Amino acid sequence: MTTFVDRVELHVAAGSGGHGCASVHREKFKPLGGPDGGNGGRGGDVILVVDQSVTTLLDYHHSPHRKATNGKPGEGGNRSGKDGQDLVLTVPDGTVVLDKRGNVLADMVGQGTTYIAAEGGRGGLGNAALASARRKAPGFALLGEPGRAGDVVLELKTVADVALVGYPSAGKSSLISVLSAAKPKIADYPFTTLVPNLGVVTAGSTVYTIADVPGLIPGASQGRGLGLEFLRHVERCSVLVHVLDTATLESDRDPVSDLDAIEAELREYGGLDDRPRLVVLNKVDIPDGQDLADLIRPDLEQRGYRVIDVSAVARNGLKELSFALAEIVAEARAAKPVEEATRIVIRPKAVDDARFTVTAEAEGLYRVRGEKPERWVRQTDFNNDEAVGYLADRLARLGVEEELMKAGARAGDGVAIGPEDDAVVFDWEPTMLTGAEMLGRRGEDHRFDAPRPAAQRRRDRDAERDEAQREFEGFEPF
Repeated sequence: MTTFVDRVELHVAAGSGGHGCASVHREKFKPLGGPDGGNGGRGGDVILVVDQSVTTLLDYHHSPHRKATNGKPGEGGNRSGKDGQDLVLTVPDGTVVLDKRGNVLADMVGQGTTYIAAEGGRGGLGNAALASARRKAPGFALLGEPGRAGDVVLELKTVADVALVGYPSAGKSSLISVLSAAKPKIADYPFTTLVPNLGVVTAGSTVYTIADVPGLIPGASQGRGLGLEFLRHVERCSVLVHVLDTATLESDRDPVSDLDAIEAELREYGGLDDRPRLVVLNKVDIPDGQDLADLIRPDLEQRGYRVIDVSAVARNGLKELSFALAEIVAEARAAKPVEEATRIVIRPKAVDDARFTVTAEAEGLYRVRGEKPERWVRQTDFNNDEAVGYLADRLARLGVEEELMKAGARAGDGVAIGPEDDAVVFDWEPTMLTGAEMLGRRGEDHRFDAPRPAAQRRRDRDAERDEAQREFEGFEPF
């Protein structure tokens, strides 16, 4: 059974906003009580939070679909709906959030780091909030905005000070088991370690973490073996330790060639050239292993490596190794810039959602794109004439009508608001009226009762084109 998962695809959906309420206050002896519909509640967000007690993404592997709660609709008596509850998902320290194309959305390092993966929809306004001097008793309310939904990819990059790298069965798991309290699986066959193991080592006054990365082989950076899947766990480590097997039974391998092969894979993966290295010659308790270690040590030291002989079985050289690593880790920590306490600065979010574009896409079709027009469309109840008229008034005040005229639109042309896969299309009828003067009873707008000659002309033009096409198809050449 899988107990460690370091990459998942998560399907998140925020809560939708609650609909506004269209209500009129009714009370004895108060026939003109006025509108009292409350606003809808806001939908809940989906929030990712770093929790250092979490070490795997296993929960999201089994349950990848997560959804926050919706906001409650408004009610009469000026009662607003309850906001939806945010869905908080805990992730391990070092989780990277990506989109489906591989673009980094957030790099979550540090306890309590948060990222909003999906934002909840706004609640719709009730008719009490929509009342104005011109529209004193609106017979409609705005709908709640749907919550954002989408897919994100979570990748875990282990946060450790030291990474043990080397060929399979080089003794990395045995080494981390004697240096720390970690209890990884140990066996005499390759690829025993299938997941990274973490351990905590104390050397004097220095405490650091050490990671046992699954064995690498030539071609790991291109996907061979398990290397490509776990090389990312080396990225955050400050020190790389090459664990070389001095007692290998394979005739075509030796510690120096193993070192060169692993270094080639690290260079191919990229971004690790600046990490300090240390070489561990393991299994020197075997006579042939000690002889081979003595033979290759001068060559490795000539290359600039610090070399330490150890035996995880006999527990030789462990103290020297732990203090050597503590020294390198302390130097790496001192070289990092001093992290100052995070200052909490509250900056109001810039709201510039009034921008929009008008594009002529085809003969008689124009597309309007912009955050504000598209949100207004999503919140409009198209079963209510007055609500549609209110939308037309808002678009006219925003300047959409003027831009359509500049783009060459004429009465009866089609106007699409929104993306191609989710747009609202209507026939454009320009007007210089604000719309409030044309309202009758609540829920009605007389503009929808007026004749539409431009739309009829377009239908006649389409019928003529279809008739000509049929005549052409029935024509027989000589």
